[in-house]
Amino acid sequence: MKRRALIVGAGITGLAFANFFDDEDILVLERDHEIGGWCKTVLQDGFVWDYSGHFFHFRHPDIEQYLRDRMPGQEIATVVKDSRILYAGKMIDFPFQKNIHQLPVDEFIDCLHDLYFRDELAITDVASTSFKGMLYEKFGRAIAEKFLVPYNEKLYACDLELLDRDAMGRFFPYADVADVIRNMRRPDNASYNATFTYPTGGAIEYVRALASEVPADRIALGESLVALDLPRRVATTSAGREIEYEFLVSSAPFDRLMPMTGLDYDPTVLSSNKVLVFNLGFDRKGLEGAHWVYFPDRELCFYRVGFYDNILSQPRMSLYVEVGLATDDVVDVDGTRAQVLADLRRAGIIDDHVLVSHHSVVLDPAYVHINEGSRALHARATAELAEHGVYSVGRYGGWTYCSIEDNIVEARDLARSLNQ
Repeated sequence: MKRRALIVGAGITGLAFANFFDDEDILVLERDHEIGGWCKTVLQDGFVWDYSGHFFHFRHPDIEQYLRDRMPGQEIATVVKDSRILYAGKMIDFPFQKNIHQLPVDEFIDCLHDLYFRDELAITDVASTSFKGMLYEKFGRAIAEKFLVPYNEKLYACDLELLDRDAMGRFFPYADVADVIRNMRRPDNASYNATFTYPTGGAIEYVRALASEVPADRIALGESLVALDLPRRVATTSAGREIEYEFLVSSAPFDRLMPMTGLDYDPTVLSSNKVLVFNLGFDRKGLEGAHWVYFPDRELCFYRVGFYDNILSQPRMSLYVEVGLATDDVVDVDGTRAQVLADLRRAGIIDDHVLVSHHSVVLDPAYVHINEGSRALHARATAELAEHGVYSVGRYGGWTYCSIEDNIVEARDLARSLNQ
């Protein structure tokens, strides 16, 4: 069997490439039995949940319009973000570093003092080249240790010294002393996702918009890539098919693609975490207004809770709750769900609410650990793979931190380059 382009993964990236590639001689392999990747949506007992909170912030109006044109009849909410932090029992605005004036006076003074004198109070036992070192260097000890370090350790489930200082790129909310002080009088907490859109049918509607342009017989569900012969440009699938290709575009996790390539590399360079996501539906409303809340308290098992009901104006509280885990952690869904419910009560998110519906999923990988080693390996390997017509792209294929729109842009640009 021959195909001009073999696409691995029927998520946002793979389907976007299929949309913008001019030749219809393609095949999309998807190991799951439905499309969507981590952007699947669960409709259950009147609740709309995604595999995790996937909200869309477009910087390219043409891409947003392209998707909307393929979503006839779908209502899309445009939302001005309301994100908060529960710190010491009090809700303060996100980002923490720009809202330290909302803390109790003594803690505010600690944060402002350490921020202003951060050069004189430099932390010498943390590598300045690491993400953790950057947090101390930019914001001082108090801000780092009250929020930035504990929160991100819960999210990444690793020592932050394992990550590069710019591991989050443009998505990290930087602020200097002037920004922090100015925010005390003229609040400006805008970020890259200050406004986002969300379909009433869930994130899967954006996936379906892309899939609408791909013939159904060009998507092979329940079939995965298992081996690659780079010199021959032949892929072997779990169905036992051998497929000859001119181009292979993979959005599969890079650490799972590499063993199939036969290239020499150190697998320990590629690490990530996994996230156990609970979608929880309750009998009535809870916290009003907030779209998601961050939790730096190490005594609480989750790092973030999102409120679908406040985004979609629903009458019952509908949550996604995220628990960060190391890749080798054993997942205990029932035990962790009980802990989540207990911690939601401790945090004041629920009281005598009745849980009427629930769902869970493990995202693995969830957040990749970006460092000098992973960047160097990806750059070297992708250059070698490109010589054999193989392109590893997307959030996980690119082993990076990016938005859903970034994936579409990357896939579109690659398709346009190969079209030529």
